[in-house]
Amino acid sequence: MASNVHSLSARRTAGKSAAMMPPSPPPENLELDGLDRLLGAIYEGPMESPPWQNASQLLRERLGAAHVTLMLRPPSQDGSGAMINTGPTQQQHVDSYESHFFAADPFVRLPEGEVFSAEELIGPQWLQSQYYREFLQPVGVRHLLGADIYTREGIECRLRVTRGPEALPFDAGDKSLLRRVLPHFKRAIQLHARLDFLECERALFAGTVNRMLLGMISFDQNGQLLETNQEARRILAERDGIWLSGNNLCIDSSQESRDFQRMLRQALSGGTHPRAGSEPELVEAIAVSRPSGRAKLGILVRAIPLGPWSESKQRPAVAVFLRDPEANAAQPSQELVRRLFGLTRMEAQLALLLTEGLTLDEAAEKMNVRRNTARTHLRSIFCKTGVTRQTMLVRLLLNSVLSLG
Repeated sequence: MASNVHSLSARRTAGKSAAMMPPSPPPENLELDGLDRLLGAIYEGPMESPPWQNASQLLRERLGAAHVTLMLRPPSQDGSGAMINTGPTQQQHVDSYESHFFAADPFVRLPEGEVFSAEELIGPQWLQSQYYREFLQPVGVRHLLGADIYTREGIECRLRVTRGPEALPFDAGDKSLLRRVLPHFKRAIQLHARLDFLECERALFAGTVNRMLLGMISFDQNGQLLETNQEARRILAERDGIWLSGNNLCIDSSQESRDFQRMLRQALSGGTHPRAGSEPELVEAIAVSRPSGRAKLGILVRAIPLGPWSESKQRPAVAVFLRDPEANAAQPSQELVRRLFGLTRMEAQLALLLTEGLTLDEAAEKMNVRRNTARTHLRSIFCKTGVTRQTMLVRLLLNSVLSLG
């Protein structure tokens, strides 16, 4: 009797435990969850480095593939490609494709939106092709599935999936999955191209600002420091009147520090932080003393207008520009001066020395020429540049594109 009671109690306990467990999701929900993860990884791909590594791995797992390769830029006679590979791949195989086998690859320029196996596209002779026998077979590839993506910006990408000789061929379900994700890859690739364009533009402008010896510090809407450029880091590292303590910009002089903090708060405040295209953004400036006795640093605070759809509080809201009047800019090359103004080598050397603040006599001495010779060169420079005075020449050179070279 006691045994029966114990058995009944155990069954009741097991029944309660089973009732407390969540029901297993139906198979179609598992399928949707997996597809949702894959699509999410595709749209997160442009922010990865290398891009789409996670999405390619998920696609490889779902298709039971040996490799998934996304060629963002197929190799050509003009240069190497840009390929994202998942699966066991040796660099020597990638190099051999980019240097040689790409030209023998018959599996290219596929109709957009369609997915093909190599046999479907080329026929039984595929296995007798040079490309298969000399490149794919030695690396253990038997089955190949592919699709190409084209955009209106002229981008051509190739998506290739492989299986080894021991695996089954790709079936209709595999092709259906690849066909389903192609439009999402295309949109994500277009986003990547746009982000790449903006990053190239940002790098170009950042390099130009550095060459102009202009330090820049950006803050978000909460006053948190976001970024400093090379020249700003150089100035701050000297700790001569101004430096960084954590995320705080510190200034030696109490009064100058209070003035700067007031300017920063005002630029960050909502009332003086306009939307793009509205009122002009706030701009204020201050000179910061340096205990070393060197010339004061110039600081300019500029509010950055919000875009019409801006929402992130971690975007740059204020830019602080630093200028060291005693910084020595890199000397432009004489060749650049010669090409820009049509000068001879000696004329270009003299022009650059004058922009450094040297007098004609000092420049002649440094060039190891007589003063009359230097004067002759100067008259020739005036004739070629269209100026009539030395100060005008210096202004012309300083305001030219030489500082951007």
